[in-house]
Amino acid sequence: MIQPAAIAPSTCATTYGSTSPAGKLTERVRRSVVTRLGDGLEAGGRLRPDARERVLGVVEDYAATIAQEGAERALAVMTSAVRDAADGRGFAAELRDRTGLDGRILSGDEEAGLTFAGATAARSAEGLVVVDIGGGSTELVAAGFHTSLQVGVVRHGERHLHDDPPAAAQLAALAADVRAALEAAAVPPALPVRELVAVAGTATSCAAIDLELEVYDTTRIEGHVLGRPVLEALRDRLAAMPLAERRAVAGLHPDRAPVIVPGILILLEVLAAFGLDAVVASDRDILHGVARALASAEIPRTGEPN
Repeated sequence: MIQPAAIAPSTCATTYGSTSPAGKLTERVRRSVVTRLGDGLEAGGRLRPDARERVLGVVEDYAATIAQEGAERALAVMTSAVRDAADGRGFAAELRDRTGLDGRILSGDEEAGLTFAGATAARSAEGLVVVDIGGGSTELVAAGFHTSLQVGVVRHGERHLHDDPPAAAQLAALAADVRAALEAAAVPPALPVRELVAVAGTATSCAAIDLELEVYDTTRIEGHVLGRPVLEALRDRLAAMPLAERRAVAGLHPDRAPVIVPGILILLEVLAAFGLDAVVASDRDILHGVARALASAEIPRTGEPN
């Protein structure tokens, strides 16, 4: 029985599980800390020292937990923020030196494949499009197709939302920017889409708010359907609040309050691009895909950040 662990330092979510010989992954520990590694990257092109230190501190804590739990294989995967930063490789090397964890900067293709593997582990992939809205990029993945858009909650929040609460014109500008990126993404017109599954913090936070969860419950989040009217109501409600008030909303982690509005705007534009009226929230994201790949040795351990 293999015991894998996966960490994504950009959001610092970690999953630790055990996999039986039959290939079933059982989650044992899941923690999430919103670290916003990409803060300021849009303007400066480099990871800010405070963001780097914040992330490294959290990952050191996670590495200790992973060691205590006895994980046999562990990997820290880095995506858009580290991939785009001029000092990304240096950060990956520092993470390895400070935490002792193997670190890999994923390519867009690797990120898409692992995200899709995680989201489809317990559902049919036929006619399914997976959307993963991150801090600096948004991945759209289907069987035989994927695209990575330079659209993210931190990137676009910093670019467009300058007031608290944001002005209507700023919200409209953000939505128009996302719409243009989607129109340029060259999604195959014949791509058969029956369902959109959204992973990561925007969708799961929206589900938690809609369910009014005081305590996060992955069993209730997984598979929760968010219709367009629900998302539009959440957008209007949350965008009208100042940040301090948004932090107190039931179901929304206070650390995610600064980026939830751009996340909802992005999700609504993705829905419109595919002509769908609802999205399914899922907790089975890239970390689930990484843990499964580690368990089957599909991801080689590099020994150094790439």
